Amino acid sequence: MSKIILESPVFNVEAAMDAANFGVDRLELCANFPEGGETPSAGMLKFLKTEIDIPVFVMIRPRGGDFAYSQKELMVMKRDIELLGAQGADGFVFGVLDNQGFVDVDSCKSLLRAASGKPCTFHRAFDASADYFDSLEKIIACGFDRILTSGGKNSVTEGLDTLKKLMVKAQGRISIMPGGGTKPEHVLELKKTGYLTEIHASCKTWKPSANQYFNPDVSFSEDPKSFTHHLRIDQGTVNQFLEVIKE
Repeated sequence: MSKIILESPVFNVEAAMDAANFGVDRLELCANFPEGGETPSAGMLKFLKTEIDIPVFVMIRPRGGDFAYSQKELMVMKRDIELLGAQGADGFVFGVLDNQGFVDVDSCKSLLRAASGKPCTFHRAFDASADYFDSLEKIIACGFDRILTSGGKNSVTEGLDTLKKLMVKAQGRISIMPGGGTKPEHVLELKKTGYLTEIHASCKTWKPSANQYFNPDVSFSEDPKSFTHHLRIDQGTVNQFLEVIKE
């Protein structure tokens, strides 16, 4: 059996560098952690491609909220794929649903064409869809390489049974990549299906800012920690995942 790939989402340059140094196999590069990830800057991708040598998949999401996009938003997503592809993106992460919660096949195919053959992940828009098994078949037919999913729940712990069913239903036709509150112990459980090929784990930690002054009368987020701490990657958690992957 091939090695199970460990992918981690990163939201800033330091976290990306940490992840590469700690042994993560692939990055999902995003912006805006509070919204669950949006399209990152081309400058950050271009810089990282000169500094690290692991694949960088780029989130393509023009805003937070739902996954039913207007035609203008879809045009922005297409342009972002083209621009970030030119800056060295190794793959893309996106997903589009219609207003009824089903996979928007035409829009997905249009974005896949813009990716020019680079691997694409259908992200956790899958978990917001109206019918997981209908979505599975449509995503396979579109030509995505993998689905990032927590099994339709807020976390892999809650969606574990559905994840197993999706893996068995997919039968290796597409990679079902568990993600969303993933824990090392999930790896051992999901390996039993025989279809686990990659895992998505944030391995996140909050590192206190080195800033010496914070204005107590100003807040830029509902979460005060977001201004006094920086989101990073925890080496100990990465090591736990790497160890259990080897077993």
